[in-house]
Amino acid sequence: MTERRTRIALLLAGAVVLASPVGAAPKGAVVAIVGATVFDGTGAAPRAATVIIENGRIRQVGAGLTPPRGATVIDARGKALLPGFYDLHTHWTPAGNPATTPQIATAYVAAGVTTVNDFHEQPESYAPRRAWLSTLVAPHVNFAARISTPGGHGADWGDQSTTIWINTPDAARAAIAKLKPYQPDLIKAFTDGWRYGLSPDNTSMDEWTLRALTDAAHKEGLEVLTHTVTVDRGAIAARAGVDALAHGLQDRELDPKALFDISASKMALAPTLAVYEPNKPGSPPLDRTDPKVAPRFVKFGYALKNVKTMYDAGVRVGLGTDAGMPGTPHGRSTLREMELLVQAGLTPTQALVAATSASARIMHQDGDRGTIAPGQRADIVLIDGKPWDRIADVHKVSQVLIDGRPVYGTGAPALPAANLRTQLASVTIGRLVDDFERADQRSSLDTLRLETPDGGMDRSLEISQVVPRDDGGHALSVSAKLSIKEDPYAGVAIPLTRGSVQGVDLRGYTGVRVDIRGDGAYALKLNGFGRSWTAPVKAASGWTTVDVPFSALKPVAMGKRAGTPWTADGIVQVELGATRDPGERIWMQIDNVRFY
Repeated sequence: MTERRTRIALLLAGAVVLASPVGAAPKGAVVAIVGATVFDGTGAAPRAATVIIENGRIRQVGAGLTPPRGATVIDARGKALLPGFYDLHTHWTPAGNPATTPQIATAYVAAGVTTVNDFHEQPESYAPRRAWLSTLVAPHVNFAARISTPGGHGADWGDQSTTIWINTPDAARAAIAKLKPYQPDLIKAFTDGWRYGLSPDNTSMDEWTLRALTDAAHKEGLEVLTHTVTVDRGAIAARAGVDALAHGLQDRELDPKALFDISASKMALAPTLAVYEPNKPGSPPLDRTDPKVAPRFVKFGYALKNVKTMYDAGVRVGLGTDAGMPGTPHGRSTLREMELLVQAGLTPTQALVAATSASARIMHQDGDRGTIAPGQRADIVLIDGKPWDRIADVHKVSQVLIDGRPVYGTGAPALPAANLRTQLASVTIGRLVDDFERADQRSSLDTLRLETPDGGMDRSLEISQVVPRDDGGHALSVSAKLSIKEDPYAGVAIPLTRGSVQGVDLRGYTGVRVDIRGDGAYALKLNGFGRSWTAPVKAASGWTTVDVPFSALKPVAMGKRAGTPWTADGIVQVELGATRDPGERIWMQIDNVRFY
């Protein structure tokens, strides 16, 4: 265990260097917080104390300390001082509230949340996202690599460059090896095929595969959290060596055998009660007598009871919300989760410990943060109230410090301009997108191509690979057997920047040119942030060069939202694909994708 903890510490230290927020304290800076009542995160009784911070770390904690000469003094009389809060389960998704990275970061900081796990991103995006976060006032962000089963939860919308699919121990070990160069901070395994009772369980990860996954991850110093929402699957996760459940168990009450397996394994729990709460704050109340709604209240009742049962059995309970999912806003949901932990039967003190030191221990970051103690990172939240007496007081956030620097509330400087934008400034690129000549299977822009089959449990089966052209050079060949559904689709997207994090300004060009051969009608798409435009393309068995002017692109509706008129700024991908009748097979080859 000591060797593993050392590896974890080194990995986390590297992540902090990459993703520490713009508010990091300058070298030599000294801050003294005086007059506060300190809740140190250990569960000890709150006490009056002065906290001295130097170089972004807590140097001293004690009553009657004199602020050093030249220190910045924060008068915290009448306030509670706590470690910054954790959220172990979030999704920084364009479908969330807020929907854009700088605004999500701001929402967490304003709620006193200073460390989060993001379960949403493809590994290709980690490096550019870490660089982006370094320009923002933001919490520390741990990126979780996503692993599921074919057709499983989490694999029903993402490509395999976002969510790797496995169903054998060998595939599990290969997945961890594939992820290692991206330096993920943890692994999220979607192991539970129950899918909230809405579909048959034909996609759960077996115990042998999950055990191989956890063993391989632990050798790399990576924690494994699982999407597991049933009692039986929770016991399997415990036996397989999972570090923490990323959801509460909600299909029934825990039985003694499952409870023993879980508690004996030392597996922890992040219940995400906020995402499952039926009557969410600010939303119209649901009718419990509605047959479609009633099961939600039953499952939530099981989730609440099982949290208390597990806590009483010695299971470490941390804080996670699944924020970014419907009705679960970033920041506010973290504070609501503490109230729900109290509703489940924990005391306010226990809920605060869950949100601070317990979550830090689950992530093996407790040597770095999670308590108010000398040597700890100075991630601090000041609250107008006594949340250890009245948990609702957590909503009264007064000031927040990250790495010892005020970033929110009284005394904090205005947010940097980067926090006020919704996305990174666009960049310009050369004409060539991809000629498929690189031996490392990356595009001419040094980006990772993505297969883009339709979503759902039954997905089109697709293979894309670079093949020689008869007339010289290479091309990308795409073959697929389409799924049995309305308008099945298969295609390939070429990101214009790494991880599709930064947009591209195409106003210097007038269209897209591509060499193509195939068996009929195809669609060319240009994708932006939450926007997409398309134009038809025809192809026959022989090679032809097709020009698609931007003026021919038509907006694509996004769900119930109508498409937006074409704009040549903020474009992130070029995509080519096709729709045919259900079950049909399609093929195409493309080459020399470029702008003109």
